[in-house]
Amino acid sequence: MMLQKSKLSVIWILITFISYGHSLKAQDEADIQHPSVDVHYIADPIKIDGVLDDTVWSNIEAAKDMHQNFPDDKLSASYDTEVSMAYDDNNLYIAITCHAQGGDFITTSLKRDYDFFGNDNVTLLLDTYNDRTNALVFGMNAYGVRREATVVNAGQSPSDFDESWDNKWIGEAKRYADRWTVEMAIPFSTLRFKNGTQKWRFNMYRVDTQSNEITSFTDIPRNRFVMDMGFMGDMNWEKPLKQTGKNISLIPYVASAVTRDFEDQSQLKAQGKFNIGGDAKIGISSGLNLDLTFNPDFSQVEVDEQVTNLDRFEILFPERRQFFLENADLFGSFSGRFSNPFFSRRIGVSIDPKTGQNIQNTILYGARLSGKLNERLRLGLLNMQTASIEGLGDGSGTPAFNYTVATAEQRISDISRVQIMGVNKQAISPSDYANSDFNDYNRLMGLAYRLNNKSNEWVANANIQKTFTPDISGDDIAHTLQVVHNKRKYRLEWAHILVGNNYNPEVGFSPRKDFFIISPEAQVNFFPKSGPIASHSVGFDSRIFWKLGKDDNPYIEDFAVEEINFDPTWDISFRDLSMLNVSLSYKDLTLLNDFDPTRLQEDDIFLSGGTSYSYLESSISYSSDQRKRVTSRTEVNYGSYFNGSRYGLSGSLTYRYQPYGFVSLGYSYNHVALAEPFKAVDIWLIGPRIDLTFSKKIFLTTFIQYNNQLDNLNINARFQWRFAPVSDFFIVYTDNYDTAEMANFGSRNRALVAKMTYWFNL
Repeated sequence: MMLQKSKLSVIWILITFISYGHSLKAQDEADIQHPSVDVHYIADPIKIDGVLDDTVWSNIEAAKDMHQNFPDDKLSASYDTEVSMAYDDNNLYIAITCHAQGGDFITTSLKRDYDFFGNDNVTLLLDTYNDRTNALVFGMNAYGVRREATVVNAGQSPSDFDESWDNKWIGEAKRYADRWTVEMAIPFSTLRFKNGTQKWRFNMYRVDTQSNEITSFTDIPRNRFVMDMGFMGDMNWEKPLKQTGKNISLIPYVASAVTRDFEDQSQLKAQGKFNIGGDAKIGISSGLNLDLTFNPDFSQVEVDEQVTNLDRFEILFPERRQFFLENADLFGSFSGRFSNPFFSRRIGVSIDPKTGQNIQNTILYGARLSGKLNERLRLGLLNMQTASIEGLGDGSGTPAFNYTVATAEQRISDISRVQIMGVNKQAISPSDYANSDFNDYNRLMGLAYRLNNKSNEWVANANIQKTFTPDISGDDIAHTLQVVHNKRKYRLEWAHILVGNNYNPEVGFSPRKDFFIISPEAQVNFFPKSGPIASHSVGFDSRIFWKLGKDDNPYIEDFAVEEINFDPTWDISFRDLSMLNVSLSYKDLTLLNDFDPTRLQEDDIFLSGGTSYSYLESSISYSSDQRKRVTSRTEVNYGSYFNGSRYGLSGSLTYRYQPYGFVSLGYSYNHVALAEPFKAVDIWLIGPRIDLTFSKKIFLTTFIQYNNQLDNLNINARFQWRFAPVSDFFIVYTDNYDTAEMANFGSRNRALVAKMTYWFNL
């Protein structure tokens, strides 16, 4: 009955929000400034060398007058940035001059996709469809290092910025005693836009390390991210843009690997393997792209940075594989972290239970059609086929699976849009694996309504999802409602989420089920006019979980409170860009299952299901000025923990050897002392990392992770040579060692991979 009522309530909420979204348009902020830059047509290409001595740049009036976002959004930039734009039939050309008080510019390394903070850099946001929701990002720093990224969901949180996207363009920079300059050439084949358009929305923002300012082309309030798409100017094209003809790219690879699993007693020597495969990118139209992949290999993808898990639920790691990244928000941003219907890492990636590391489950081929059908309609269609994992001929093993995802997002007004999604996971020849545990199919349907008024002062999302699994019916829906009101002086958020006990998104991410949660948040912002503090805010986050009671759990009555979280915080941003956070965390919960918080006790030692706990923890964290050669991030926490106590220290220490890279040490230490019969334990996670950039084309990254929760030491070294644009040669070495007390530090598995990819434009 509870879930049936909730279905009706969600439908009512969706209808109400659609009506409310239309009424909000009239209430939108009318005083948002829209500066513009003119884009001039030229007949001949420009030489890209970072030196702005081409005649065309002297004939174009540059746009300037940048605004501070940090530390004081009421002031203009102390040292201005000027931008000029031109284009021919094939490329968009951009010239930027970044004035500065001197020539002491900073870079963390010469590696592509640098960090935003701690670098002298400038970034462009291109909203090529004027949809206020999605943007392409191109940036460069003072040493000519490039980065590209995508912004989704109007740039409202750090997770909306994804720098994993990679594409083909060129850029160079030149440093002087009082400025640095940039030239870029971005092929129209790299961009997605409507044929015949004459205006894009545009913004540019810059980090100036010497004046210690973050500035932007548009006037963005201090409480907003500089990538917030509610505050953008315009790019006005001299004449309408035209499609540049066929846009087809082939990206084949060859790879050779030598591997050995030392824990497989039947594997007496190293195994050799040779792979060929590749991707294709086909521009169906200027806005719609078809991606194809055959026998993909992701051995070069950087290893996940492990975290200590003291929680009861699965941890979400981000997608890093290139094939899944373009228009990823269409597929993976439907809902939130409690009920996401599609998570691409469920395809082709499994967890090795021995090491906790990701291992590949072979993908045979796949196709993905995504992008804009027109100015208001975005489409996404994905189909992937994985191989079977054969057993011993006794009906064990895992069948091959086919994965299909279809989604469409229709803009119904300037500030609101509706999205539908369908997901299907289908086993191939399931009867051949009768002794294995899997479902013949798993399906999901979802409907969402999203609202962003023009300044993103109001942001909202309401959605409902239903799964379909054999022999399971009822209690199989999830829905979310989230509303954010964001002003300069305060931020308010309301969210509630319901996840049924039988909600089963096998290709999604849902760490807990059978609950209803409300989560109000509030934050008040202060902006001192002088002193070392640039801004600070006080606020709280809260979550109250009710147990729906459909899982036959004997410990909590139907719709009784399962858990209460209350987290007050004080966040401080200093004018030197260092940050301090002070917080408390109160939890009151009842365990629904037996649980060992340390994951290091004997099998018969655990906190029993049905027991209740209340505990309070305090923490303080500090991030130092990222412009220094030695930087640090430190967090100290102390407090009660279930029926005992916990204190810990975590963070990182980094030394920058400009411009050739950095050495860092990430660490996490927790001492957990619970009541007898638990033994007090020390939980360690230490991860030294060496990032060397010998040039802007040759990189070496070595990452070591010791995790005593997993009794594992992981070594991952990756050499990369970018010998041509978006074309690479990789050598990757991976080793895992068993660090358990009786294991004698034996090797678990080892691999050496060589891989080469090349990007052909046809």
